Amino acid sequence: MEITRLSHALVNIAQDDWMSLENPRLETPLDEATGYSPPPAFERSLRCRATYEASLLDNTIGRRTVEEAIRHGEEARLLPRISMKLKLADESVAMLPLTPTGMEGAMVIRSAVVAGALREYFELLWERAMPVDTRPESSTGLPPVEERILPLLAQGLTDEAIANRLKVSLPTVQRRLANLKKRLAVDTRIAIVVAAMRRGWIQ
Repeated sequence: MEITRLSHALVNIAQDDWMSLENPRLETPLDEATGYSPPPAFERSLRCRATYEASLLDNTIGRRTVEEAIRHGEEARLLPRISMKLKLADESVAMLPLTPTGMEGAMVIRSAVVAGALREYFELLWERAMPVDTRPESSTGLPPVEERILPLLAQGLTDEAIANRLKVSLPTVQRRLANLKKRLAVDTRIAIVVAAMRRGWIQ
């Protein structure tokens, strides 16, 4: 595929960072033929980061694609929606798709000013995104009290209301919420709920 070959060629330009934004929009359904092949960047001392649209993990091939990239050293995060695909080498060269799927052609930008602006855009999304959790989703591994807190948190109950419902102290609830934030690598109550739902911990 020409776009894939071009992407791999751009990796060789990167000196320090290789960044990408990915979504599942393709000309054909995601399958073994359109799956992931780790680029040469993973064989070099580059920092490789990718922000994926979360729905990509709903597809078996998509999840395998992301997990394979992580095994090769990629840092991966998720956002609910990624509207535009992007490949970026440092702040020197960027590749943008000409169509929503990015399969019918791409534009290579060698302007440092434009590439720098796209780097800022990538970093803004990166800061908002959640780290990918590739652990099996069949079991939470959470303490029972934290498992009981999650659905109440999703209902929008306050810390005090959760403590009253579970008949535990307010400091206990607050401590457990702090544990959940740390475990899920998030900073807010809403982010706890989003991350827990993504892992299947909240039905």
